[in-house]
Amino acid sequence: MRVLIAVTHLLGAGHLTRAAAIARAFGRAGHDVTLVSGGRPAPHIALDGVRLVQTPPVRTAGTDFSTLLDETGRPADPARLTIRRASMLAALERARPDVVVTELFPFGRRMLAGEFSALVERARAMRPRPHIVSSVRDVLVAPAKPERVAEAHERLRAFYDAVLVHGDPDLIRLEASWPVDRLMRGLIRYTGYVDDGAPAASPFEGEEDIIVSGGSSAASLPLCRAALGAAALMPELRWRVLVGTGVPEDVHAALADAAPRNAAVERARPDFRALLGRARLSVSQAGYNTVVDLLRARTPAVLVPFEGGRETEQRLRAERLAGLGLASVLPEQTLSAEALARQVAATPARPRPRPHAVKLDGADCTVALVETLARSPVLPEGRSGPNVGTQG
Repeated sequence: MRVLIAVTHLLGAGHLTRAAAIARAFGRAGHDVTLVSGGRPAPHIALDGVRLVQTPPVRTAGTDFSTLLDETGRPADPARLTIRRASMLAALERARPDVVVTELFPFGRRMLAGEFSALVERARAMRPRPHIVSSVRDVLVAPAKPERVAEAHERLRAFYDAVLVHGDPDLIRLEASWPVDRLMRGLIRYTGYVDDGAPAASPFEGEEDIIVSGGSSAASLPLCRAALGAAALMPELRWRVLVGTGVPEDVHAALADAAPRNAAVERARPDFRALLGRARLSVSQAGYNTVVDLLRARTPAVLVPFEGGRETEQRLRAERLAGLGLASVLPEQTLSAEALARQVAATPARPRPRPHAVKLDGADCTVALVETLARSPVLPEGRSGPNVGTQG
């Protein structure tokens, strides 16, 4: 089977991390995989067995998703967007895939709708026509304008054969964050969470009491600064603050200079899962990949969900974990060194949560679902034949 996955990460690298994990799973299963990435290069993300096509990257400034920037921080001009679209379509023609996967689109990436729409329209016109699938995380951010929801649903009706939701409906159903209509409900397949990490270390094997992490972007800086302040208030505890690769070097250096003696500041590490397994407590945001790490490591956690702009994703996910007794939540608007110190003081004495049944085999399940889909016929109106997997 030939598979093409198209993804563009604009803020942190979480979307690319998940798409790459799924791509590697296809490769392990013996399939030919092309990953088209439109965000900034992320050399720390493994791409074993995956053919990477890197288009001229774009990014955003924080949560301002209305403006796309190039590598220099200047607004991306029409010529760059034209080159990106041509690169994506050329990759499609070279790959001649049996399945096309668009990450987040048509539910998001509205500023890049031109290139994603061109991709699915060209794929729809191919003979034989590939199956077309949308790949989304457990929680979406619904547009404020109802007509944009209707636009996404119309694209689903016109082009898509399935919506793969990389979450567990027993924890969060997609309806909690997006208005699911009858047509969309028939397309939804839950895969479980996509786990990209290594096995966690055995608990309490030494090292730090508290691991602080905030994803790859500069959106983590308020949490990092509050953590250093909390560490100064709690000198009896050892802290390690991990700073994402998207934080400029001078800012990272300033954080390290401001750290009290009981706190270490360093860049995010590839052995994060092992550090997490040995920690008494995790302090973090509530991004998709961080939460999967916590679910796997079963480390007690204080979650400070990122809520900049219109972001509601992390707060919903954090509250669901808190409802299972797996974390406590400190809202970002109340974050301070003192508030974080109080939350930490209330948390370490808890026993480590018991194992739980949240599905974490999302990458392999995605492969199995797509394999089944690819074996089904494409009906004249463009829909696939028999249902695949578990519906929403």
